[in-house]
Amino acid sequence: MEEAALVSALADRLAALPRVRLAHLPTPLEPLDRLRAHLGAAPRLWVKRDDCTGLGLGGNKVRKLEFLLAEALAQGADTVVTGGVVQSNHIRQTAAAAAKLGLECHLAVMTGRVPRVDPDYNDTGNILLDRLFGAHCVTVDWRADRNAVIGSLMASLKARGRNPYMVPYGGSSATGAMGFVLAAAELLEQAQSLGVRITHIVHASGSAGTQAGLTVGLAALAPEVELIGLDIDAEPDRVRRDVTRVAHEAASMLGMPDMLRDRPITVLSGYAGEGYGLPTNGMLEAVKLGARLEGLVLDPVYAGKGFAGFIDLVRQGRFAADDNVVFWHTGGAPALFAYRSLFASFVVARLDLTQPG
Repeated sequence: MEEAALVSALADRLAALPRVRLAHLPTPLEPLDRLRAHLGAAPRLWVKRDDCTGLGLGGNKVRKLEFLLAEALAQGADTVVTGGVVQSNHIRQTAAAAAKLGLECHLAVMTGRVPRVDPDYNDTGNILLDRLFGAHCVTVDWRADRNAVIGSLMASLKARGRNPYMVPYGGSSATGAMGFVLAAAELLEQAQSLGVRITHIVHASGSAGTQAGLTVGLAALAPEVELIGLDIDAEPDRVRRDVTRVAHEAASMLGMPDMLRDRPITVLSGYAGEGYGLPTNGMLEAVKLGARLEGLVLDPVYAGKGFAGFIDLVRQGRFAADDNVVFWHTGGAPALFAYRSLFASFVVARLDLTQPG
C-alpha cells in the first residue's frame, strides 16, 4: 500500500472504532534542556508528558481506557472488573474512568509482589485513590491465579444480575493498544509543528500495550523512528513476547496484518534491578534529576526506572548529535508516596548538579 493511502486507511479505521474521551489530549511535548546540559549530551532531549492526561491524576493507561471502556459501553456493561498490584497505575486509572462514566468498578488487588515496602504501602498512593474513586477492592495474594480470581468476580457479578466487562491486565490488548496508535500520530504532529524530526522514543515497558500501540503507529506513519522499550519487570523475554503478540493483534484489528513484517521489537534489559517495584540506584538518581532539573515527578516503579534507562543510553553515546530523543513519561506519580522512605534523605541531602554523571 502506498504511504499516503496507508496513512489515510489507518486514520479511517481508527476513527471507526468506538472511543470515549477521557484524557486531556494532546499531552505536552517539552524539551529537557537542563538535563541535556547536565549530561553534556549532544542529542536534543524531549519528554512526552503522559503524566498530564488528567483523569485520576493522569498516566498512560487513560489512552487505552478510551477504547476499552467505549467497547464496554457499546456492550451495555454496567460494571468493570480488572486486576493489578497494590500500587497499580492501571487499576487506579480504571477506577477513575469508571467513576467518570458511572460504572461500578471491582478490582482484584494483588498483594505481596513487592517484598520490601513501607509500613503503609497497602494504604497510600494508588490504592488510596482506588478507594476514593469508589472501587470495590478484593485483596488476593500475588501468587494466586489472578485470572481465576477475576473470573470468579465476573461470575459473581453476573449471578447478581450485573453486566460486567473485563478490562485486561494493564489495559494491554489490541483494543487498548489503539490508544497508542493514535498517540504516535499525536507525537509526530507535535514534532512537525515544532520543526523537529523525532529519531528515537524511549519508555518503560511492562504489560506491553503502550509499546505495541506505538510500534503499530510508527510502522505506519514514521518507520524510521526507533522505539526502545525498557524492561521494568526483570522479565525482558516475556515483555518482548507480549509486545510482539499485542502489536500483531492490533495490526490485524486495523486490517493491516503485514504492517509489522520488518518492524523490530526492541526491549532492553538491565534497568529493573532485582525485580518489579524494587529500587535501583539508577532509579533513585533519575527521580532526583527529573525533579531538580526539570520539575518532573517520576514514580519508582515505571517512569523512574524508564528515565534511568533513558539517561544511561544518553551517557553511553547511543544517540547521534543531530538526533531528537523523546522519553515517554507514562505517569504514576501517586506511587511515589508509597515509597517515601526511599526519598526521606532527599529533604536534607542535596544532589550535586555541578558535575555531569
